[in-house]
Amino acid sequence: MIFGDCAHIRQCVIHKVGNKLEDDIILSKDMLTLTEEMETMLLRYIFNGFKAKEYYNLSSDDDLSENAVYTSVASVFDNNDNFYNESVAIARYLYSQSESPKIKSGKLLIAHLENCLVDGQTFEAIGVFKIETSVPYIKLSLNGDNYGVGFDEGIALDKMDKGCLIFNAEREKGFWVAVSESIRKSADATYWIDMFLQARQREDDYFQTQNVMNLCKNFVTEKLPEEYEVTKADQAAILNKSVQFFKENDKFDMDTFANEIMPDSQLVESFKSYKEEFVQETEMNIEDNFDISETAVKKQSKNFKSVIKLDKNFHVYVHGDTKFLEKGFNEEVNMNYYRLYFREEE
Repeated sequence: MIFGDCAHIRQCVIHKVGNKLEDDIILSKDMLTLTEEMETMLLRYIFNGFKAKEYYNLSSDDDLSENAVYTSVASVFDNNDNFYNESVAIARYLYSQSESPKIKSGKLLIAHLENCLVDGQTFEAIGVFKIETSVPYIKLSLNGDNYGVGFDEGIALDKMDKGCLIFNAEREKGFWVAVSESIRKSADATYWIDMFLQARQREDDYFQTQNVMNLCKNFVTEKLPEEYEVTKADQAAILNKSVQFFKENDKFDMDTFANEIMPDSQLVESFKSYKEEFVQETEMNIEDNFDISETAVKKQSKNFKSVIKLDKNFHVYVHGDTKFLEKGFNEEVNMNYYRLYFREEE
């Protein structure tokens, strides 16, 4: 998790980055001078936007020096006096990427942070935040014995449009990057993550857990029915066993996992072959051994719903042992059926 309780804003600047097709870029001449109260509010805004434990690295197809954000951030980490000039470079680069008519103009807040706590470690960081949305608020003012009411617009402290924190760690891999929760779930993810940051998901335990669980789900629901005659109940049983494996173990071993969740050796070999094909096609590194990420398991488990859909009449949710679920065919009505065994009705 990311915490900013002890963080400090060493340097901070705001530029305006417009849509290249309709607006211009406006560069501030000076950095912000923050009071203690202003710094507290900005830190609250910055750290409220990061909840998940999914991290990234800045990347490049050839050399990291070709990644504009990486080059600017590395320059600041090497020499803090470079902060303003590199903030201008980052703003200009973001402006060059803002060519789609769907991209909104906004204020670009760039901050140099100290004492950021990430998973128990303290790091220096550069934060880049694009503020596209202003919220109206009522402003009360006391004049003598009477209150006056005014209106203004500002930034919502609990709502971040686009943002990232780039920590001074894993420099050779493209630094350790956190992307705001809001952008990861939005339609602008490609613009911010792929085009601007050129970031790829960090290959950590979260990454490995997430991808192996997805790999297993795709194998069971897509590949398995192509190669074998399996019922929906059989598929549900394997999916349930796979989720239980991740919930009950701290470490993952591919051989142990495959042998425990697959009913026979033939399926074990088929699963391993599927994994190798997947790695070659996607060029994604999937390890055979890693520490299981509890956070990733909680997130991915939501997608492992073992549901048997019967025409448009019934959905059977299978949570446990499928030996209490029996499938058959009724010749009198010429229809399939499922028979469920249970001890108590809740």
